[in-house]
Amino acid sequence: QVQLAESGGGLVQAGGSLRLSCAVSGRTSSFYTMGWFRQAPGKERELVARITWTRGSTYYSNSVRGRSTISRDSAKNTVYLQMDSLKPEDTAVYYCAASRSEYGYDFWGQGTQVTVSS
Repeated sequence: QVQLAESGGGLVQAGGSLRLSCAVSGRTSSFYTMGWFRQAPGKERELVARITWTRGSTYYSNSVRGRSTISRDSAKNTVYLQMDSLKPEDTAVYYCAASRSEYGYDFWGQGTQVTVSS
């Protein structure tokens, strides 16, 4: 059974940085993409970054492009999201997710809270 566990969230001042981690347990050989999503209060969940598990190709949303870097360590079965120049509008619960195809995400973590103070 696949399980995802996020860590690394917290409270940070605007302009600061955080690195989120997503530890994956279980079979990863069938993974296609890993994604980081976020959901702020009263807003819909949005994809902020994703990375293909095998090739490492990346995608970033306009909201974080240039300020964030997604990476993965296949040996450790861990995906990271480095976030720099954080803004108050980055405040949200961040979730990692894994997909086995291009048609959606199959596994989700519990989420980690990121709060950016102004």
